[in-house]
Amino acid sequence: MTFKALVCPALGQDLQIQDIPRQDLTTHQVRIRVSAAGINFADSLLLTGAYQEKLTPPFVPGFELAGEVIEIGKDVVTCKPGDKVLAAVIGGAWGQEAVAHWRDVHVLPDAADMTQAAGFPIAYGTSHLALIKAGLTAGETLVVHGASGGVGLTAVEIGAGLGARVIACASSDDKLKIAIEHGAAIGLDSRSDDLRERIKELTGGKGADLAYDPVGGPAFDCALRSTRPGGRILVIGFASGTVPQIPANILLVKNISVLGFSWNAYRTIDPDAMRRSLADCIDLWTQGRLHPHVSNILPLEQADQALGLLKNRTATGKVILQVAE
Repeated sequence: MTFKALVCPALGQDLQIQDIPRQDLTTHQVRIRVSAAGINFADSLLLTGAYQEKLTPPFVPGFELAGEVIEIGKDVVTCKPGDKVLAAVIGGAWGQEAVAHWRDVHVLPDAADMTQAAGFPIAYGTSHLALIKAGLTAGETLVVHGASGGVGLTAVEIGAGLGARVIACASSDDKLKIAIEHGAAIGLDSRSDDLRERIKELTGGKGADLAYDPVGGPAFDCALRSTRPGGRILVIGFASGTVPQIPANILLVKNISVLGFSWNAYRTIDPDAMRRSLADCIDLWTQGRLHPHVSNILPLEQADQALGLLKNRTATGKVILQVAE
């Protein structure tokens, strides 16, 4: 039996819709009929071989999805055929069917919005577990760079939910408006020459307690200069394309901790913590305390255009590929 999927035939080449043969399930796997799939900046890196996870072409891209369980391995007890689920995968989401390990599959209420669910795992999972690991507490000031993007917007929302005062940094008034609607106390234009001074002014001259940086480049430089002595910086990604070279002397003088965080790595580091964290996020969502933001929905065959929305930074929140009718 075959199904249609979007295939990367070779690194750097155009994606193609192809018929893919079903693979047999292992005892711990779940087969899902995909309703929709999320788009992430990491997908663009995966397709050129620049991502830390490497897949050998030809392969089906895509790291997250939502759909309906159609088959389970004999050792799977956490879901059953017919369940609505979301899942995180290492490739394979951009097709009519996908296979995931049971640990990466979470059952959803029947009323869940599957478009929102498709873009939920990575953005919310990243921000929730990262902010917990960084020890964010109520009353602290959290500065979020790239605050209207996929992970940035969830950091704003989760940070505010944890009781932090959130300063959102984004590149337009419209983007800052969305960040404020999701819980930011203040919005600052990230293109401003005096951004780090504004952050210091808003914190009484001391600087932020924690900076969340999925951007790199100038955003990291700003975080380094505007974080208080003894504060922390979370390195989430490098959407700017520039990987910072950190001057250790500044870390020493200011006693700043720089914490690298890769959500996918927790599959190996602590898979139980990863699963618990995402389950907590889903509970918050179903309680109406999280509000996933989807700015663009495109059909599967327009994945290249969808990736362009992320590269050009014209999207806010998540971009979704609609797979099922």
